[in-house]
Amino acid sequence: MHKYVVFILLALVSSLAVLWIDVLSPPFFHNVDLKMKDVRLLTRGPLKPPSSVVIVAIDNKSVKEIGRWPWSRQIIGELISGMAEYGVKITALDMVFSETQNSAADHALAENIALSGNVVAGHFFRDEMHPIDPDVLAQIQSSKIRHLHIDPGVTSVPLISYANLDANIAAIGQGALTYGFFNVISDSDGLFRQLPLLMLYNGDIYPSMVLQALKHFTHETAQVSIGKSGVREIRVGGESIPSNQEGSLSVNFYGPGGTIKTYSAVDIIKKRLQPNALQGKLAFVGFTEMGIYDVRPTPFDSILPGVEIHASAAANALERRFIIHNNSTIFAERVILLLLPFVLSLLLCSAPSASIGFLSGCVFSMLYCAANYLLYSRYLIDLSILPPLVALGTTTLGSEIYRSLVIDRKGRYMKKAFSNYVSPDLVNRIMKNPDNLKLGGEKREITILFSDIRGFTTLSEQLSPEDLVQLLNEYLNPMTQIVLEEKGTLDKYIGDAVMALYNAPLDVAGHADHACRSALKMIDRLEMINRSFIERGIKPIDIGIGINTGEAVVGNMGSAMHFDYTAIGDSVNLASRLEGLNKMYGTHIIVSESTRQSAESDLNFREIDLVAVKGKLLPVPIYELMSAGNSALTTFFTDAISCYRSGDFQSALRIFEDLEVRHQDQISGVYASRCREYIVSPPPPDWDGVFIAKTK
Repeated sequence: MHKYVVFILLALVSSLAVLWIDVLSPPFFHNVDLKMKDVRLLTRGPLKPPSSVVIVAIDNKSVKEIGRWPWSRQIIGELISGMAEYGVKITALDMVFSETQNSAADHALAENIALSGNVVAGHFFRDEMHPIDPDVLAQIQSSKIRHLHIDPGVTSVPLISYANLDANIAAIGQGALTYGFFNVISDSDGLFRQLPLLMLYNGDIYPSMVLQALKHFTHETAQVSIGKSGVREIRVGGESIPSNQEGSLSVNFYGPGGTIKTYSAVDIIKKRLQPNALQGKLAFVGFTEMGIYDVRPTPFDSILPGVEIHASAAANALERRFIIHNNSTIFAERVILLLLPFVLSLLLCSAPSASIGFLSGCVFSMLYCAANYLLYSRYLIDLSILPPLVALGTTTLGSEIYRSLVIDRKGRYMKKAFSNYVSPDLVNRIMKNPDNLKLGGEKREITILFSDIRGFTTLSEQLSPEDLVQLLNEYLNPMTQIVLEEKGTLDKYIGDAVMALYNAPLDVAGHADHACRSALKMIDRLEMINRSFIERGIKPIDIGIGINTGEAVVGNMGSAMHFDYTAIGDSVNLASRLEGLNKMYGTHIIVSESTRQSAESDLNFREIDLVAVKGKLLPVPIYELMSAGNSALTTFFTDAISCYRSGDFQSALRIFEDLEVRHQDQISGVYASRCREYIVSPPPPDWDGVFIAKTK
C-alpha cells in the first residue's frame, strides 16, 4: 500500500507541475508543443481543397509579361473587371492602395471596383501613427461588426488591438462591396498557424477580409458573442466558426504553396481562361511572385504566399473542415493531464522491475500519441502533445527512481560515470558534494574545442563494423587522454567527433592555452596513429579542430534519470562552425578572435579570413593555429590579404600563387581561386572583404 501511495503521489506531483508550466506557457515549452503538432500535421499530409475557393496570383509569369510591381492601377482595374466577366462571385483583395498614383489610374481602378460590385477591399491595421482621411475612416467604420452580443459585466475584450491602419484611398474604396483587414499574426516561433478573424480598433470590433468574404459569398450575417473569457462564438449565418478566445482561427492548411487552385493574373487580363473557369468562385487576389515578398513560413511550407493563408481559412469555413481548439479542448487537455499519469502510476506499481516499468511508460506514452493523432486526423480535434508526454515521462522516471534507487550504487555509478570524462581530482570534488549533479546550470566563460575526422562517412563505408570500431577506439583513446592531461572536460563523443570544455566545471587558469595546446598535441599524436595505420594497410585519417572562447551556459542538462554535463550557447555553436571551416581552407586548427586574444603570445597564429559563419550575422576574424611559425609565409600572406581586402585582386593573386607554390600553402590556394573569380566578376562596391560561409 505504501508503494501505491508513493507512486500515486509522484503522478499527482508530475501532473500538477506540468499543469502549472502549461498554464504559464513559457515560450520554449509552448514552441516545442507547436513543433510536435507540426509533425502531426505533416504526418497527416496534404488534403484536397474545395473548388469553390481559388487564388488569382500576381505571379512570376504575370510580372514577366506585364512588368515589375507595382502595376498601373488601370491594369489592376482590368484584372478586377476580367474576374467579374469570368463570373467570380466575390473578389477579395489581399493588397491595399493607400496612396494616390494619378487621377486617371485611380479613377480607372475605382470605376472597375464599383462596376464589379463584388470586391472586398483589404486594409491593414498597424501601430504607426499617421493622419487618416475622414472619408477613408468612415468607409472602414461601415464594416465593423454590427451583430455583437457581449455578456453583462464584460468590461474588456482580449482581441488584438491596433492604434492605426493603412487603407485604400477614399476614391478607390468607395465602390467596394465591403472592407476587411488582412493582417496575419505569427506564433511565438515565427510560424503562421492561425489567422485573426477579429481585431479591435478605436473601441470597435472589425472583421477580417476572410470573414467579410464568407459573409457575402454565403449571403449570411456575421455574428459575434463575447463572454468574460473572450470570444465565445463567431457565426456566419447558421454556421459557427471555432475561434480561440482572441478571435483567431487555427488554419487547417491543405498543403504547400500552390495546393489551392491558382490562376495567373495575366491570363485573366488577356482573357486566356476557359469561359466558366471562375464561375461562382470566391477568389483571393494576392502575390505569389517571390520578389514582392508576401510569403509566410508555415508548417507545410517555409515560403507560403500570404494570400494562400486567407484562401485556406475561407476554404476551411466553406467545407466545415475546422481544426477544433477552443475552451472545450483546453478543458479536455487538463483532464487528460491529470488522469493519464494516475492510470500510469497504477500500472507501474504492478511492474515487476524497473526495466518493465520504464517500457510500460514508453508504451503508454506512444498510445497517447497514437490516440492524439487519431483524434486530429479523423475529427480535427487539436489536443496538446507535449504536456501529457512530459507528465507521463516524469511519472515514469520518478517511479522507477523510487523503485531502484540505492545510495551506494548511486555513488559508485557517479564515480564511474564521471571518471570517464573528467580528471580524478574533479571526480573527488564531485563525490564530496553530489548536489552538484542536480539539474541546473551557470553562465561562465569557457573555451570549447571540437575535433572531427574528415571523410569519416567514406571511411566507414570501406571498413567492416569491427574494424571501424577498433579504428575509432585507437583514435579516441589518445585524443581523450590529451584533453584530460590539459585539464579539459570531455563533453561528449558525437560519432567520430570530440567535444571538450575548458574551465568547466572547475576553474582552470589559462583555459584558452590548454585548449590550444590540446589541439597541437592532437595533431602530433595523429601522425603517430597514422603511421600505425599505414603499417597495417589502413588508409590514414585527417582531422579538423575548431576552438572558441566565450560565455556559455554549462551544467548538468537532461532528465532526473539521465543527464550530461554540457555547454550550450552561441559560443559553442561558433566552435563547431570553426571546426567545419577547416575543410574549406585546408587547415587543421582554426580558432576565434577571442581565443587568440586569451591565449599566450608564444603560440603561433595567423589571421586567415573574416567570415560570417552560418547562424551568425556579424563577421568574425578567424585564425590558424600552427605548430611552428614561418615568418616569411606570415609576412607575405599578410600583405596579400591587405591587397585582397582593398580590392587589388591582381596583386593579391600574384602573391597567393607564389605562396601556394613555394610553401604549399593551401589557404593561399583558396584565396588565389577567389581572386580569379573576383577579377572576372568583381564584388559590389560596398564589399567589405567578408566571406559568407553558407555551410556548417
